[in-house]
Amino acid sequence: MSQVEDFLTAEEEKEIIIAILEAERNTSGEIRVHIEPSTSLDHFKRAEEVFRLLKMENTRERNGVLIYVAVIDRKFVIIGDKGINRLVAEGFWNTTKEVVQHEFKKGYYKKGIIEGVLRAGIELKTHFPWKADDTNELSNEISKG
Repeated sequence: MSQVEDFLTAEEEKEIIIAILEAERNTSGEIRVHIEPSTSLDHFKRAEEVFRLLKMENTRERNGVLIYVAVIDRKFVIIGDKGINRLVAEGFWNTTKEVVQHEFKKGYYKKGIIEGVLRAGIELKTHFPWKADDTNELSNEISKG
């Protein structure tokens, strides 16, 4: 098994997907999780690259959020698109990162990711409430590199 496959069990991945569905239930926002072994790039730059590769900038309201994890590097990044970044309180992503990091330090990777997903969902719901014509614009599956 690879480092990525060992990072979360299949059951833990399902629980994260359920959390994504729950977080997106009342918002037009989109949340993705991407896990890969490592990167030679700056982790923020790599997260931006993955954001584009997953076509997350193609949402109607530019309100996608990505949680990027480089397993071997023991690094993660949370980034939002222009629409959500314009509206969240200053420091929101940092406080969300601290919540995730707190769980990661204890080895609770699933719990950390779920906490990040749910916090992003609450913020997205505040600024981008669900409307009758909303559709799920991006996959809820965890992507892997």
